Parts: sequence; structure tokens; C-alpha cells
Amino acid sequence: MMTVALQSLIGSRILVMREQRVMLDTDLADLYGTQTRVLVQAVKRNLERFPQDFMFQLENHDLVALRSQIVISKTGRGGRRTAPYAFTEQGVAMLSSVLNSPRAINVNIEIMRTFVQVREMAATHGDLAKRLDELEEQSAALALKQDTFAQNTRTQLKQVFEAIRQLMTPPDPPKRQIGFVAPDSRD
Repeated sequence: MMTVALQSLIGSRILVMREQRVMLDTDLADLYGTQTRVLVQAVKRNLERFPQDFMFQLENHDLVALRSQIVISKTGRGGRRTAPYAFTEQGVAMLSSVLNSPRAINVNIEIMRTFVQVREMAATHGDLAKRLDELEEQSAALALKQDTFAQNTRTQLKQVFEAIRQLMTPPDPPKRQIGFVAPDSRD
């Protein structure tokens, strides 16, 4: 069984191109321990095994997107003379029948496991994103209810505080009448 480090390396080389998870021929050749031209040559000898949903050659717009995801040299700067090939999960599985070395078989098994893990993580992240959206909507609705409640509560509390302040204010002392006040005569 391969190491977790190899699966991590494989996972870092899985890219998203044309809305599919793919691996480039250079990365696969590196993992299989062969030269890119040898891998491509083996594929070209068995093209009937690689329909377009298994493998495709990158076009200019793909290369622009690829340059933004990973560092590859620009044309005319000593880089490749041909556009790289991208292999989908099914294409990588088909490579095991074309490259029949023990290392290729073992690496291929780990690549398949990694693709499965990436798919499971994507599904988990999708579920988490959906759940997070639901929680966000619920909290917004709750905040709106609380704002309404809080506003009503603040109004009521203001009335209570005003009533308490009125009760705390001492009553004005009775005013004495101005003028002569006749004493009460009690006979």
C-alpha cells in the first residue's frame, strides 16, 4: 500500500479543466516513473482505448486557464512543442492497461483511490455548503424576528423606565397659600 504522502502528491496534481477533474500527462509520467513522450506514445498507439471523455488534448483557452492554476512555460520559451494531454479518471484507469509495469499498476491504484477521495470530499463540501446556506437563511430570519422583538422590547422598556423615573421623582411639596389665613376657631 502506498503512503499518505503519495496520495497527497496525487491529490495536488488533480486539476479541474472543462468542468472535469483531470491529471496532465507530465504529472502522470512523473508518477509512473517514465518520460512524458513515452507515455504519450503508448497512448497514441492505443487511441481506440481513449475516447474524448477519457482524454483530451488541451487547447489555447485551456492553456491560459492552466497557466493561472499552475506554472507552465509560455510557448517559445523552451517549453513543450505540443499541448499537454489531460486524462479524466476513466482515462487514468485505462492507462493501467497501456502501461503494464508493476510501478504503473501500484501508482494507478493509488490514483484511483485519490480520485475517489477527491470526489467524496467534493460531495461532503457540497453538503456542507448547502447546510451552511440553510443555517445562514435561518439565522437571517431569526435575526429579523429578534430585531422586531428587540424593537418592541426596547419600546416597552422605555415605557417602564419612564414610569419608574416618575415614581422616583418626589412629589412637589404642597404650596402654602399666599395671604392671610384665619386660624381655625374651635370653641
